[in-house]
Amino acid sequence: MLQPKRTKFRKQQKNVSNRSIATKGHYVAFGEYGLKSLDNYRITARQIEATRIVISKCLKRGGKIWIRIFPDKPVSKKPIEVRQGKGKGDVDHWVATVYPGTILFEISGISKDIAMTAFKLAAYKLPIKTIFISKQM
Repeated sequence: MLQPKRTKFRKQQKNVSNRSIATKGHYVAFGEYGLKSLDNYRITARQIEATRIVISKCLKRGGKIWIRIFPDKPVSKKPIEVRQGKGKGDVDHWVATVYPGTILFEISGISKDIAMTAFKLAAYKLPIKTIFISKQM
C-alpha cells in the first residue's frame, strides 16, 4: 500500500475545515481520460489500492494508469478499551485529502468505452461521488 518513506513528524493534527475546491490537480494532465471527485473526503491507502487493482484488471494489461493522489497524512488511533488521556495514539493508517474537482486516476492508450467501464467499477470502491472526464484537445 502507499505511504511515505519518511516524514518530518510522525503525527499530524486533523484538518477540520475541508470545505474548499481543488486548485491543484483539477485537470487531466497525463492520460486521455480521468476520474474526478465531486466531494470532500479523506481517502485511505487501502481504498486507493483497491481502486487501482480494479482498474488494472478491467484494462487487462492494456493502457497506462496514473494515480494522481497520494496518502501522505497520518491518522492516529488509540487501541480498544484504553482510557482517555495519556497522549495521542499510534499511527493507524494513511489518508489522502481530496477536494471537489481533484483528479484521482487517469488512463491512456485504450478506447473510451473501456475507460468508462473501468472508472465505473473503480467508483464503486471509493467512498465519494465521482465523474468520468476526458481531456480537452
